[in-house]
Amino acid sequence: MDCIFCKIANKELDTQVVFENDQVLAFEDVNPQAPTHILVIPKKHIPNIQEMKLEDQQLLLPEIFQAIQQIADDKELEKGYRVVNNCKDSGGQTVNHLHFHLLGGRVMQWPPG
Repeated sequence: MDCIFCKIANKELDTQVVFENDQVLAFEDVNPQAPTHILVIPKKHIPNIQEMKLEDQQLLLPEIFQAIQQIADDKELEKGYRVVNNCKDSGGQTVNHLHFHLLGGRVMQWPPG
Protein backbone atom coordinates (compact mmCIF):
# COMPACT_ATOMS: atom_id res chain seq x y z
CA MET A 1 0.00 0.00 0.00
CA ASP A 2 1.30 3.44 -0.90
CA CYS A 3 -0.68 5.48 1.64
CA ILE A 4 1.44 8.16 3.30
CA PHE A 5 -0.71 8.13 6.46
CA CYS A 6 -0.38 4.33 6.74
CA LYS A 7 3.38 4.76 6.47
CA ILE A 8 3.28 7.36 9.24
CA ALA A 9 1.06 5.11 11.40
CA ASN A 10 3.45 2.20 10.81
CA LYS A 11 6.46 4.36 11.78
CA GLU A 12 7.93 4.08 8.28
CA LEU A 13 8.04 7.89 8.01
CA ASP A 14 9.06 10.41 10.64
CA THR A 15 6.56 12.93 11.93
CA GLN A 16 5.93 15.02 15.03
CA VAL A 17 3.48 12.83 16.95
CA VAL A 18 1.32 14.64 19.52
CA PHE A 19 -0.96 11.74 20.51
CA GLU A 20 -1.00 7.98 20.09
CA ASN A 21 -2.92 5.00 21.39
CA ASP A 22 -3.70 1.56 19.96
CA GLN A 23 -6.27 2.89 17.48
CA VAL A 24 -5.41 6.53 16.76
CA LEU A 25 -2.39 8.62 15.83
CA ALA A 26 -2.23 12.43 15.77
CA PHE A 27 0.60 14.49 14.35
CA GLU A 28 1.49 18.02 13.30
CA ASP A 29 0.43 18.99 9.77
CA VAL A 30 3.45 19.74 7.56
CA ASN A 31 1.54 22.60 5.90
CA PRO A 32 -0.25 24.23 8.86
CA GLN A 33 -3.23 26.49 8.19
CA ALA A 34 -3.42 27.74 11.78
CA PRO A 35 -1.01 28.08 14.72
CA THR A 36 -2.27 24.65 15.86
CA HIS A 37 -2.92 22.23 12.99
CA ILE A 38 -2.99 18.57 13.96
CA LEU A 39 -4.05 15.63 11.80
CA VAL A 40 -5.89 12.88 13.68
CA ILE A 41 -6.09 9.50 11.92
CA PRO A 42 -7.20 5.98 12.66
CA LYS A 43 -4.25 3.59 12.39
CA LYS A 44 -6.48 1.29 10.34
CA HIS A 45 -6.63 2.29 6.69
CA ILE A 46 -10.09 3.58 5.84
CA PRO A 47 -10.20 5.68 2.65
CA ASN A 48 -12.80 8.20 3.81
CA ILE A 49 -15.73 8.75 6.15
CA GLN A 50 -18.21 7.54 3.51
CA GLU A 51 -16.52 4.12 3.43
CA MET A 52 -16.51 3.52 7.19
CA LYS A 53 -18.22 0.31 8.20
CA LEU A 54 -20.55 0.35 11.20
CA GLU A 55 -18.06 -1.53 13.40
CA ASP A 56 -15.36 1.02 12.52
CA GLN A 57 -17.72 3.88 13.34
CA GLN A 58 -18.56 2.39 16.72
CA LEU A 59 -14.92 1.70 17.62
CA LEU A 60 -12.92 4.45 15.96
CA LEU A 61 -15.07 7.58 16.06
CA PRO A 62 -15.23 7.69 19.86
CA GLU A 63 -11.45 7.09 19.99
CA ILE A 64 -10.81 9.85 17.46
CA PHE A 65 -12.99 12.40 19.23
CA GLN A 66 -11.55 11.54 22.64
CA ALA A 67 -8.09 12.13 21.14
CA ILE A 68 -9.24 15.48 19.73
CA GLN A 69 -10.55 16.55 23.14
CA GLN A 70 -7.30 15.55 24.85
CA ILE A 71 -5.13 17.29 22.25
CA ALA A 72 -7.25 20.46 22.49
CA ASP A 73 -6.75 20.40 26.27
CA ASP A 74 -3.01 19.75 25.90
CA LYS A 75 -2.68 22.59 23.36
CA GLU A 76 -4.72 24.92 25.61
CA LEU A 77 -7.37 25.63 22.98
CA GLU A 78 -9.95 26.65 25.58
CA LYS A 79 -11.08 29.61 23.45
CA GLY A 80 -12.17 27.21 20.72
CA TYR A 81 -11.06 25.24 17.73
CA ARG A 82 -12.31 23.74 14.47
CA VAL A 83 -12.46 20.07 13.47
CA VAL A 84 -12.63 19.38 9.72
CA ASN A 85 -13.06 16.22 7.67
CA ASN A 86 -12.83 16.40 3.90
CA CYS A 87 -14.46 13.51 2.02
CA LYS A 88 -13.40 12.49 -1.49
CA ASP A 89 -12.01 14.70 -4.25
CA SER A 90 -14.86 17.21 -4.52
CA GLY A 91 -14.86 17.56 -0.73
CA GLY A 92 -11.20 18.56 -0.76
CA GLN A 93 -9.68 15.29 0.49
CA THR A 94 -6.08 15.06 -0.73
CA VAL A 95 -4.93 11.94 1.15
CA ASN A 96 -7.19 8.91 0.78
CA HIS A 97 -6.98 7.87 4.41
CA LEU A 98 -9.66 9.05 6.84
CA HIS A 99 -8.37 12.01 8.82
CA PHE A 100 -9.58 14.96 10.81
CA HIS A 101 -7.91 18.37 10.97
CA LEU A 102 -7.79 20.00 14.40
CA LEU A 103 -7.23 23.72 13.85
CA GLY A 104 -6.86 26.32 16.58
CA GLY A 105 -4.84 29.14 18.03
CA ARG A 106 -6.61 31.86 16.04
CA VAL A 107 -10.15 33.02 15.28
CA MET A 108 -11.65 30.88 12.51
CA GLN A 109 -13.45 32.60 9.65
CA TRP A 110 -16.63 31.55 7.88
CA PRO A 111 -17.18 30.43 5.22
CA PRO A 112 -14.04 28.30 5.36
CA GLY A 113 -13.46 27.99 1.62
